Amino acid sequence: MLKDYKKSFDFLLEKIKNKENFAFTRFSDGELFILQNKTVVLAQNHYVTGDVKGSNIYTAEEQKEFHPEQHGFYRDKLMESYTHNQDYYYKGICTSTDGHVGKENFDWMIDCHGGDHENLTYANLLINANYKRFIEEMVPLFVDRQILYVVNENANVNKLPFHIDHSFIIGSNCMINNYDTVDEVKNHISKNNIQDAIVLCSAASLTNYVIYECFRNNNNNTFLDIGSCLNPLLDLEGWKHTRGYLTSYWLNSGSPFGRQVDQWG
Repeated sequence: MLKDYKKSFDFLLEKIKNKENFAFTRFSDGELFILQNKTVVLAQNHYVTGDVKGSNIYTAEEQKEFHPEQHGFYRDKLMESYTHNQDYYYKGICTSTDGHVGKENFDWMIDCHGGDHENLTYANLLINANYKRFIEEMVPLFVDRQILYVVNENANVNKLPFHIDHSFIIGSNCMINNYDTVDEVKNHISKNNIQDAIVLCSAASLTNYVIYECFRNNNNNTFLDIGSCLNPLLDLEGWKHTRGYLTSYWLNSGSPFGRQVDQWG
């Protein structure tokens, strides 16, 4: 896959326009730290990533906890989904453009993967400077497609500008508490013989499991890891505290994330 930030967005956009099925799954900073077997906690008013602790506001849909000594199974499944290679299975990773990630962690992800690969691309592909295009060019393409959505229980999908044919509801810390959603999605697709649908996922690291297991099992649908991209349209509030690219677009906050063009490396 192209390593140019904007051309890579074009690449996925054209696939959706042409109804060519693929999977796009993101291994962002949270997934990076879990892969590195570090403690990750997003609580109501603080965060922990490894030895780093700080204050921030995280609403229910954003809260999660990963403790290496308790949750080894989930880390192993995440690693399995990351190292898996398959045609049209695209994996977005962190780059050093995000200062808190840095070149050292980018190199770690490449090494962990066994080297660079044509199916590796940007974790931030649908956000930051590409977010305006996601909302204004990609989302309208969902209108005439069958859409399944893995989404938080606090979300109101009725205000979306496209119809949701079926929702899979998850809660807080879904990568641990809602792992059974993987089979729920897989079985729903199989039982109903669903083909050429778009499966949207906004479920933290659970998204990686769903996309990996379902696309590996049946590549006749498109799977998109959209993270928090639609949260401003879902009556959710947490993005106002933690997502600069969203406040830039929806609140005109001037956040530099709204202009950030990622570079490979």
